[in-house]
Amino acid sequence: MSVSLKIKEYMEQSSWIRKMFEQGIELKSKLGAENVFDFSLGNPNLEPPEKVKEAILKVLADRRLGKHAYMPNAGLKETRQAVANSLSKEHRIRISWEQIIMTCGAGGGLNVALKTLLDEKDEVIVLAPYFVEYFFYINNHNGFRQLIHTNEDFTLNLKAVEGAVNQKTKAIIINSPNNPSGVVYDKKSIDSLGKILLKAKETYSQPVYLLSDEPYSKLVYDGLKVPSVLMAYPYSLLITSYSKDLSLPGERIGYIAVNPEMENWQQVVDGLTFCNRILGFVNAPALMQRILPHLQGVTVDVSQYQRKRDLLCQGLSDAGYSFIKPQGAFYLFPKSPIPDDVLFVQTLLQENILAVPGMGFGTPGHFRLAYCVEDRVIEGSLEGFRRAIRKYSS
Repeated sequence: MSVSLKIKEYMEQSSWIRKMFEQGIELKSKLGAENVFDFSLGNPNLEPPEKVKEAILKVLADRRLGKHAYMPNAGLKETRQAVANSLSKEHRIRISWEQIIMTCGAGGGLNVALKTLLDEKDEVIVLAPYFVEYFFYINNHNGFRQLIHTNEDFTLNLKAVEGAVNQKTKAIIINSPNNPSGVVYDKKSIDSLGKILLKAKETYSQPVYLLSDEPYSKLVYDGLKVPSVLMAYPYSLLITSYSKDLSLPGERIGYIAVNPEMENWQQVVDGLTFCNRILGFVNAPALMQRILPHLQGVTVDVSQYQRKRDLLCQGLSDAGYSFIKPQGAFYLFPKSPIPDDVLFVQTLLQENILAVPGMGFGTPGHFRLAYCVEDRVIEGSLEGFRRAIRKYSS
């Protein structure tokens, strides 16, 4: 046996997203990319804003030595200060640069947080539908997942959360705007979640940490705003990246913000900084850290994603599909017209449409479409979507 049994098992059950993406590569090689409608991967199709390119050139033109050297494991002070200033204004809470840890994206940040917080066999609550890697991240650090489902409209099921918390619960992960549903958890729900977790702290004499995974927090539509977990609950960590709002997924740059109201925040920050090192990240990429002070408040043109959402939603609604209209991110999570979502995704594949079955996100009976694609992909796919649903209309 060349790999561990655990990894072999995980590879067999993991990432439907990658499986569909790889099928897409094969299909495109046979039919031509223009004849394949690939909604499989959340890879932003918008180029980074022009200010990103300007900031990179400005940093590269700086002749000072040491631009690419090691730095403190938590990151450059000036970068952390810029992030803290921006967050303080956005969340209306005073955050210090010392409470910011620069990370290798949100995925790196989640692993650092879980490594820091979990003792062996601690439980982490995960809400379905969920980002597919959460369970692997938890297992990386010897934790156990506790899965609960959101409401039918993918909003927070607060009663289920309250019932799931127990003596072994160390953390809960939320993701808003949500991948794959696009739902934004509203302020009332976030505030209520904070109250549930405060009550649990009193009951069990230990905090349940709220890990808020927010890489899509700037990609929201129709005038909505993502409510602040930092305002709602003192034992919260905001974990995010610039992958989506600056279209820099391959650069792996993000951060963890530790709530300044957390009574043991310095110990948590020290743990996060240490784990950033020992997990092998060492520090977030130096060049990307140096450009971020120039880019606070800069995002891609979010209206382009909203337009793509509306184009896809209108086309699928006209064809007879049922779905919750996304409020953010760039995913649509329609109901499959048949209970077997894997079979329906294979039906779509016959129409050269690449989607991901909902079972990969813990929610069978749905499928995910990533609409961060060229308009021609959406427009060219609509007839295939109509043909696919007609096969099961009776």
